[in-house]
Amino acid sequence: MPRPDRIDLERVERLLTERLAGPLPGPPAQWRFAPRPALKGWAPELTPDTARQAAALILIYPGAEGPAVPLTVRRHDLPQHAGQVSLPGGRLDPGEVAREGALREAQEEIGIDPAAVRIIGELSSLWVIVSNFVVRPFVGIADACPEFRPAPREVAELLESPVHSLYDPARVGWTRQRRQGVVIDYPYVELAGHQVWGATAMILGEFAALFEPGFGPPEGPTSPLASP
Repeated sequence: MPRPDRIDLERVERLLTERLAGPLPGPPAQWRFAPRPALKGWAPELTPDTARQAAALILIYPGAEGPAVPLTVRRHDLPQHAGQVSLPGGRLDPGEVAREGALREAQEEIGIDPAAVRIIGELSSLWVIVSNFVVRPFVGIADACPEFRPAPREVAELLESPVHSLYDPARVGWTRQRRQGVVIDYPYVELAGHQVWGATAMILGEFAALFEPGFGPPEGPTSPLASP
């Protein structure tokens, strides 16, 4: 008889395969996790001609608490997004197919074997204005827990987040930071003891909406916000 976590993984794969084949949650789900106020002229669905192309991987595998997703804490001395929690991913090579780039970057950053991953679909692209990348996120399944080998030059820590944590409303909140002298409110999801915000939260916000369509940060008298 299959292990319980394998049964759960199969159920998650069936659900995601079906929902990724239909209309995606798209920009409305991404906007829920966008900083407020957003930078002028930015919208997650834009694809400027000047933007560089990147890909990321949401890898689902049997973890310690059932289906899980790996996340990385980027080193604090990296030139972009230093110290942030991220999905494995990065810039595409010239002429590279996006899904192949997502697998290559995951192999380089966390040591996964691309041959052990099957891609089941793609989420909406996301323009990350601060680094001028348009990121294409792919969803993949691994039947066994990979033998992770984080790249020491890029990854300070490898995190494991159960899939069910990604759409847990008790883990969502707001944090406040100062950017170029302006106070910015950031929605976040708390995963593996870290606050995940910014582009990663926007990508995972759309992913979570495949399970819970209305998933997002709390809105009301205590939130900083109004709809974009």
